[in-house]
Amino acid sequence: MSTSIADNETGTIIPNDNVEYSVDFQGKPSIRSSSGAWKSSGFTMCAEVAEKFAYFGIASNLITYFTEALGESTAVAASNVNLWLGTAAFLPLIWGSIADSFLGRFRTILLTSSFYIMGLGLLTFSATIPSLCKGQETHESCVPQLKVIVFFCALYLIALGEGGFKVCLRAFGADQFDEQDPKESKAKSSYFNWLYFAISIGILTTRLITNYVQENLSWALGYAIPCLSMMLALFLFLLGIKTYRFSTGGEGRQGRKHDNPFVRIGRVFVAAAINRRQTPSDTCLLLPTESSKKFRFLDRAVISCDSSEVEEAKAVLSLVPIWLCSLVFGIVYAQSPTFFTKQGSTMDRSISSTLLVPAATLQCFISLAILVFIPIYDRVFVPIARSITRKPAGITTLQRISTGIFLSIISMVIAALVEMKRLKTAQNHGLVDSPKATVPMSVCWLIPQYILFGVSDVFTMVGLQEFFYGQVPPELRSMGLALYLSIIGIGNFLSSFMVSVIEEATSQSGQVSWFSNNLNQAHLDYFYWLLACLSSLAFIFIVYFAKSYVYNSPK
Repeated sequence: MSTSIADNETGTIIPNDNVEYSVDFQGKPSIRSSSGAWKSSGFTMCAEVAEKFAYFGIASNLITYFTEALGESTAVAASNVNLWLGTAAFLPLIWGSIADSFLGRFRTILLTSSFYIMGLGLLTFSATIPSLCKGQETHESCVPQLKVIVFFCALYLIALGEGGFKVCLRAFGADQFDEQDPKESKAKSSYFNWLYFAISIGILTTRLITNYVQENLSWALGYAIPCLSMMLALFLFLLGIKTYRFSTGGEGRQGRKHDNPFVRIGRVFVAAAINRRQTPSDTCLLLPTESSKKFRFLDRAVISCDSSEVEEAKAVLSLVPIWLCSLVFGIVYAQSPTFFTKQGSTMDRSISSTLLVPAATLQCFISLAILVFIPIYDRVFVPIARSITRKPAGITTLQRISTGIFLSIISMVIAALVEMKRLKTAQNHGLVDSPKATVPMSVCWLIPQYILFGVSDVFTMVGLQEFFYGQVPPELRSMGLALYLSIIGIGNFLSSFMVSVIEEATSQSGQVSWFSNNLNQAHLDYFYWLLACLSSLAFIFIVYFAKSYVYNSPK
């Protein structure tokens, strides 16, 4: 927030261009005209585009590498992909805590980017290790143990780096906007929309380029390109260092270091339990007048804890029902790089007699849908909704999340119907016992589910991002974004668990598993119907909780 100061010589009042509670990279007060806002977040957004090019260059086609280069079964490969994606999306909880506690976002970005680049370099090396069975179809027995060990070490080193890099870079970019300044505060409301737009450009590009290189040229080259892209991401981030604002609440050199947020919040719950016999009248005098009225049982903790810590705990606890309801969306989100891709690999993907579209490239339609719909949402939908609801963002973040979950239900229904048609086509052409045969059904049938999936992302993913960032205290912003990312992480873990349980349950007594290696005998359609039903329940619950949710600030 800008203030005014008096000129000592003339006595006139002149505006102070310093940004409160913010310093530059040299530890001096940040100057509004030369730092922060879009001029700084532009560097972080470009860095995130390059980072997402690297990450999705690995993630988009990983299931193909598991089944073809490492010779794993479809169910095992899908579980391994989900576990890795889940780890990468869950680690932000740990890194966010580290950044908020003592390391700071900037230093965490530098540290984790080094892990990230080392992992990508090691992954590239693993892809150069030759198979033991040249000229034959790859089987697990043909893969050298060294190749497997190096590959998994590299994969989880990437997850370790990516988990910290993305959560801190995203929060650091949002920190460049001063919430106390009306102009910058309004710009910040569009930041997450345009960040997701920029990210989608990186994802679309890598799905067009890297997936093609991996399947048609070389896996080693296909992994080396993301490694170079991550190096570019770090360079672009450092390029903007002279324009960045560092919050003195933990980022600047003059800022104080915080306790671990998990420790602070845990301390409140322990104190509330210890003081549970105290009456409300014993604590009301210790609470500030603006204390929230929700979760009053935590007010007893004020006897042992600071009132601000009690409010922090209340803010985080109020997010738990929304977080739990959103986990089903995390499970649905895990399907596009796994079963959607394997589904497409069995269908007619030919553009010409010599050119086949890699199945993973179909994920480009998710990115294209996002790129087309975000400007429509930001420039058309929001102004119209704003004129009706009188809300700055048009609709509340929870209404936005609910809409996205509803669209994900329709996407799963369409996916199930298309899979039923694919199975029927395979049966009509006598291909049920031919797992390697191409089902004479155009892969374009999958495009609607991908597009709807992308539109759902615009509502749900951006909404979750904005909600969890905005509804926690400023000191816990990294942790807030980590909670959002953990939805995808836990969703992937749950997806892996569901696949393993269903695989075991449906393959008993000689039955064909829902996830059989021969997808012409499998039943992915049953799995999609199950996810549609679970998403419907999640939608009902999140609408219920949204009605009673009290925002920390007007939305």
